[in-house]
Amino acid sequence: MDYLPVFLQVQDRPCLLVGGGEVAERKVRQLMRAGARIRVVAPELAPSLRELLERGVIEHVNGDFEAGFLDGCVLVVAATDNEDINREVSRLAQERRLPVNVVDNPELCSFIMPSVVDRSPVVIAVSTGGASPVLARLLRAKLETMIPAAYGRLADLMRSFRQRVKVRFPDMQRRRRFWEDILQGPIAEMLFAGQDKAALAALESRLEDNDGESGKSGEVYLVGAGPGDPDLLTFRALRLMQQADVVLYDRLVAPAIVDLVRRDAERIYVGKQSNRHTLSQEEINALLAELAGRGRRVLRLKGGDPFIFGRGGEEIDTLAARGIPFQVVPGITAAAGCSAYAGIPLTHREYAQSCLFVTGHMKDGEFDLNWDALIQPRQTIAVYMGVANLGRFCSELIRHGMAAAMPAAIVQQGTMPRQRVFTGSLETLPGLVEQEEIKPPAMVIIGEVVKLHEKLAWYEPAVATEDKPS
Repeated sequence: MDYLPVFLQVQDRPCLLVGGGEVAERKVRQLMRAGARIRVVAPELAPSLRELLERGVIEHVNGDFEAGFLDGCVLVVAATDNEDINREVSRLAQERRLPVNVVDNPELCSFIMPSVVDRSPVVIAVSTGGASPVLARLLRAKLETMIPAAYGRLADLMRSFRQRVKVRFPDMQRRRRFWEDILQGPIAEMLFAGQDKAALAALESRLEDNDGESGKSGEVYLVGAGPGDPDLLTFRALRLMQQADVVLYDRLVAPAIVDLVRRDAERIYVGKQSNRHTLSQEEINALLAELAGRGRRVLRLKGGDPFIFGRGGEEIDTLAARGIPFQVVPGITAAAGCSAYAGIPLTHREYAQSCLFVTGHMKDGEFDLNWDALIQPRQTIAVYMGVANLGRFCSELIRHGMAAAMPAAIVQQGTMPRQRVFTGSLETLPGLVEQEEIKPPAMVIIGEVVKLHEKLAWYEPAVATEDKPS
């Protein structure tokens, strides 16, 4: 290592910063986060630093650097655009054995200001030893996506129990196993999901067990996989996909997303098509409860969002009734994803002030819909599962008063490389389904906003649009 990684305690301690420009301002904000008392020496201050001075956050010495300004300081940063001044600050600080950083000049530094992932009290510092600050920032950005913000709260929880756990488990090996179980189990997940009180109660219960080890309890993660593009997954969804023991996934979950699940996780396909179910909904509910009851971490991966025509509410209702821990991770619903990738805003100031999500699925040969609510002016209708019965659906809208010329679109395999977009009207759209051999998954969008497709379409799939999906 070229540098020894250390964390300095500068809380309420005097630190000197030489320079008053934008670079100096960035360093000031780093020191502020650590609670330092900051004195800035510079003939002029950038507007952002003047604002901090007016708020009383920093002290300003209006003038040039002098050796006496180092008296009483615990840390020094030089951030001027004058190399001679920076070199002099470095020389004098190192003569006094003061830690000194000279911005963008590693040779004059006794320490490096790293890129920081701040999950206080958890802090991760990334440095390339001054070789490439840009690379350090990119690495930090990757870490930001992998480490939930709640890790700070988790560390605080551990700190509050640290002494009690030490007394409870004098043996270091048992103590370490206890904490590993907490950090990798349901208690940590409760906290990540914002269930702080439940996490605290569960940790208290675990600590009061006779042996400190309760039977392993499982948990269910109800996760929205979005409309298809893996890049649209949330950070939390990706993290839970990597720690699940078993995954139950739908037909609408793209294979590329299933591939992101932990490699050794058991995969169970539970996809449902119209009149063709691998498992009934009741069987899926029961299976989730059974697997979690056996202590397994179960990922229920559903296309789109679990609570928008995904029957997620039914699944967690069963879990809640049996006392099985669960959490819900929203996903980008198909209407939002498909419309965005097709360049069709669901709302627009000039065309639509509201949007309705409806299902085109029929029960016993009939639609159970409020047609009067659907034909309101300046409104967009997003139809899920609408391809199979599109002709009947469009006819009903026209019969109840919607203009046959109302613009309408079908987005097939939205957000995916084989996305195809077809536009027409209520009158012509059903004919396109047969003519273009359109199959699910497909989203139907009806409303004046469809007129914007040609102007706003931005997504160009990797596979030619005239290529029909297999």
